[in-house]
Amino acid sequence: MRYHKPLQGLYSGKDGIQRPKQSQRVIVSEFANLVAELEELLENIPGTQNLRLELGELRRLILEQRAPRFVLVGRRGSGKSSLVNAIFGQEVAEVGHTKSQTGRGRWWTYESELGNIEILDTRGLQEGSKPEGEDEESSPLESIVASIGERLPDAVLFLVKAKEVDAAIDADIDALLNIRRRLKEEHMPIVAVITHVDELEPKNVRLHEAEDEDPHDIEEKLKRVQEVQRHLDDKIREHAELKKDLVAVIGVSSYMSWKKDGTLRADERWRIEDLVFYLAKELPDEAQVTFARLSRMTRVQRTIAHRLTNVVSGLCGGIAATPLPVADIAPITSLQVSLVAGIAYVSGREMNVKTAAEFMAAMGLNVGIGYGLREVARALLKTLALGPGTAASAAIAAAATYGIGRAATAYFLDGKTIEEAKSEFEDAKEDGPKTT
Repeated sequence: MRYHKPLQGLYSGKDGIQRPKQSQRVIVSEFANLVAELEELLENIPGTQNLRLELGELRRLILEQRAPRFVLVGRRGSGKSSLVNAIFGQEVAEVGHTKSQTGRGRWWTYESELGNIEILDTRGLQEGSKPEGEDEESSPLESIVASIGERLPDAVLFLVKAKEVDAAIDADIDALLNIRRRLKEEHMPIVAVITHVDELEPKNVRLHEAEDEDPHDIEEKLKRVQEVQRHLDDKIREHAELKKDLVAVIGVSSYMSWKKDGTLRADERWRIEDLVFYLAKELPDEAQVTFARLSRMTRVQRTIAHRLTNVVSGLCGGIAATPLPVADIAPITSLQVSLVAGIAYVSGREMNVKTAAEFMAAMGLNVGIGYGLREVARALLKTLALGPGTAASAAIAAAATYGIGRAATAYFLDGKTIEEAKSEFEDAKEDGPKTT
């Protein structure tokens, strides 16, 4: 993963829309055409408003992807750069050990083979020294507000060092309040992150390796973490404007260290996955799939995969229940192929029909010779035997799609074998679609 200035790599323009690689453009184009055709088809059929809404959700998740955008706010030493490194598990941001490393607040794009993320890494609040490269006389607050004006963030991360929760915290919260007022949005998620909780007493007790520590020591340290969380939560909630936007207060350890040759020397991360999970839930649809890929965290990826499965299952069941000719039911199987390709994409693979077709073939579903979306769909249509516009066919369509999605999740995300995925398919078909 490399650290780049904004508007480079896969994301370009102020919209931040993801530009797929050449190898993925075919299925993206075919899927876009499929969604457009279904939207046009359903527009003229009464009682399909919910289906059109589900199609809109699917369009945002898959076709309108963009980089997630976060603002990191906190005083010098709160661990903003360290947190960025911890989220990605790689050294992508320089960590300042002696004086502030973060210059004037600016948007940066962190680019990897899995996609990008945009972070406004701000000047530290209440910092005593001027960061290198800072030529303006603006205050940290003015710098932050100016950068936020360039593009709207998806969430604000308010960072406070564990041992500074009682140290001039009111000034930090006032700065956060001022930033929030300048955003002028009805809702802007705020996640308060208490960093360096590993330094709380008993200091030498390792939260990231709790199973090797004395249970009483771990209990004592966790109580201290809970105390600082409660204290910061109470302080933030004193302000009604912040209280309504506060998503969570979470204590984490983000410490990682690398040798000069890039070799990982220490990894003492704790609760970073929980933090990523909170953030993923608050993101708009357009940013969720990219963030799930980038996180490399199965828990987050599985949540997105289940959401895709439920949306596509509902669509397929709804389409099968509409009074359409048999020929118009073919989009159901195109959606099923796209679902598998989408789940594979969330796992970190490229989005292509071949991956989906090979998986379905291994599952025992006839996919024919061609790997085009419609060719695979036609073959599957015969295998799944979906009929037109009846309640029975709607149930079959929804159940089959749900089973395919759960099987793909088991295989691509959970590392299950094809045989285990087949079992998941059969079990899921009988259980039917569920809300997760």
